[in-house]
Amino acid sequence: MTYHAETAPRRRHWLIATPLIVVLVLAAAWSAFWYYAAGQAEARINDWQAQQAKAGRVFSCGSQKVGGFPFRIEVRCGDVAVELKDTQPPLAIKLKEIHVVAQVWDPKMLIAEFAGPLTAAEPGQPPVTATWTLAQASVRGTPSAPERASIAIDDLKLDGSAPGNAMFDAKHAEFHARIQYGSWPRNPAIDLALKLNGATAPALGAYTREPLDADILAVLHGMKDLRPKPLPVRLREWQAAGGRVEIQNARVAQGEILGNANGTLALTQRGRLDGALRVNVAGIEKLLATITGGERKGAPLGLDRVAPALNAIDRAVPGLGARVAPQAQNLAAGLLGLLGQPVEIEGKRGVSVPVKFTDGAASLGPIPLGQVPPAF
Repeated sequence: MTYHAETAPRRRHWLIATPLIVVLVLAAAWSAFWYYAAGQAEARINDWQAQQAKAGRVFSCGSQKVGGFPFRIEVRCGDVAVELKDTQPPLAIKLKEIHVVAQVWDPKMLIAEFAGPLTAAEPGQPPVTATWTLAQASVRGTPSAPERASIAIDDLKLDGSAPGNAMFDAKHAEFHARIQYGSWPRNPAIDLALKLNGATAPALGAYTREPLDADILAVLHGMKDLRPKPLPVRLREWQAAGGRVEIQNARVAQGEILGNANGTLALTQRGRLDGALRVNVAGIEKLLATITGGERKGAPLGLDRVAPALNAIDRAVPGLGARVAPQAQNLAAGLLGLLGQPVEIEGKRGVSVPVKFTDGAASLGPIPLGQVPPAF
């Protein structure tokens, strides 16, 4: 058989090299896309900082780095400084670092981690300091079409300027906000959830000095604009838009004391609280003993705060209030029992009482409790 070289099958080397060429082209294209996206992210951050500065809110980074190649875009902002000049008085905030991450294929989802401590101070005033072991946040959506936001913090501590001046402490704190589907922007409704574990706030009163757990579910209506604004301006706009907070369930537990509440609250044109709550409490005697135990000596165990109607005893018979002081909590609890209705809370016997706010005036059934300061 005669062999002809020209008829022998030729090796097509380009077929072998094609997959490698395709991979290299895709890698080059992806790299170009990533660097373009990273540049756009940095440009948007700079534009956002410029817009905020014009509005009186100055955000700056001592150092700023963009990384995360090839699948993420990461922005690290170190030595964060924030000047809120649009608040009265102005507020200066400092934070060690913010680390923000976004996946290249899902830029609407941002995840952030914060490194403390954080300090906040008004001009000429000592700072308030916040520390934590872990603080993370996530945001989905865009400024024009927000979807949801969450923040979770472990071992949060908020301290005043003086040593040992603890303002707030929580082993764990979570906050979630989600726009109800289809409600934005014409008829906005925002689902809110707050969770606290082992929280104390000594500055608020005797009851919050002992650790408590809280789970609150609510719906915020009327918040049509999420742009940063001074709180008084925000509240005025919210009130003018018919805003209200629908508390679906607020559960608080502290030792043997257990309570929950639901109702709706709003603000009047004068910025005063208006609405009604149905409050259910188990362990009312212990609650009253906790609240009144820290009152000043000489007063009948703070009954002016718990049940002002009992002061009529002392007005009718001077000195009688001091003699019945040892039974004060039982009297107050009995009065609340008469005003309310018996109820069972998670297997515990309790009492259900109405709490009303009428243009800032708070009342427990027919008993006035005092005036709530205006919000603006």
